[in-house]
Amino acid sequence: MTPSLEERLAAERLRTLERIAALDRDRTGLIESSTSTGVDDEHDPEGATIAFERAQLEALLDQSHRHLSELDRSLRQLEEGAYGRCEVCGDAIAPERLAARPTASTCITCAARG
Repeated sequence: MTPSLEERLAAERLRTLERIAALDRDRTGLIESSTSTGVDDEHDPEGATIAFERAQLEALLDQSHRHLSELDRSLRQLEEGAYGRCEVCGDAIAPERLAARPTASTCITCAARG
């Protein structure tokens, strides 16, 4: 049996929450390890500095939080009966677009206008 759209969005929401928790743990571990050792960030012989790794983790966390917000919006719209409608022009979003990107909030035409 194919899962419903709501089930797929809820499953993606759970995966996103798990990703956020893992990234938070990684960030905490990185911060703890950098404060417990006398690491010279600017002269790291491995090339990747702690600051760079931390910036990468922060960027991934920001992206994951945005995705979580998009999923929450999509779930609310589904509940309200507004899911699948372009937020710009009000037309239906193509099923192929929603299949590829279930959190899409605009139709292809409006997305292309940017």
